[in-house]
Amino acid sequence: MLDSDIPKFSCNECLKGLGFPFEFTMAFQPIVDVENKSIYSHEALVRGVNGEGAGWVLNQVTSEMLYKFDQACRVKAIELASKLKIDTYLNINFLPNAVYKPETCIRTTLEACEEYGFPIQKIIFEVTEHEKVYEYSHLVNIFKEYKKIGFKTAIDDFGEGYSGIGLLVEFQPDMIKIDRKIIDGISKSPVKKSIVNGILNIAKDLGILVEVEGIEEKEDYIFLKDLGVRLFQGFYFAKPVFEGIGKIDEKLF
Repeated sequence: MLDSDIPKFSCNECLKGLGFPFEFTMAFQPIVDVENKSIYSHEALVRGVNGEGAGWVLNQVTSEMLYKFDQACRVKAIELASKLKIDTYLNINFLPNAVYKPETCIRTTLEACEEYGFPIQKIIFEVTEHEKVYEYSHLVNIFKEYKKIGFKTAIDDFGEGYSGIGLLVEFQPDMIKIDRKIIDGISKSPVKKSIVNGILNIAKDLGILVEVEGIEEKEDYIFLKDLGVRLFQGFYFAKPVFEGIGKIDEKLF
């Protein structure tokens, strides 16, 4: 696809929905740095305007809408983060199959950062392993281009889906987020303990930050903290806040 064939949208067009048959917004869930007892980042999570979950929104996104929806989500996340005065990192999920040429498709995102005054160095683009990528090299090219621009990158749901360890051979993101299925109940599971230990050792050797997500039980949090995990996300600390940001009770640390 040529650059001239890729649709170009302004921030205002994206915020108006670009003709989607539904409306959407964002909730924000904190990612906690337990070492510094602070919020490291906020992840933007898509929601319906009446509080409907991500599934309700995503089930209405057709393949024809994919590119426009991906662009609109980025702008909405940046616009709301700026409005809420989020000064931490901002995690934004992206759909690699919606990106034709990363250097061209990123223009609307850069425009949004400029318009709303959100620093590009504070954005972490994450891709989920649930998203099946049809051209493996394409995802690597996206990551490399984003890193060159100044964005940080992350692999979500690490250890569960299509990419896995193999992706780390080609590209080392700034962060990996270990899948909740591996984390839940880890304090009582020798198998999960062994798997997570292996991931932590690989990440340490490659200089990659590790986050664990889906933390709901104090026992799992304490066990992982003792292993040296620094970044946590889950209901134990805070649920996503609809169009807002929550506070962390320091007693939880």
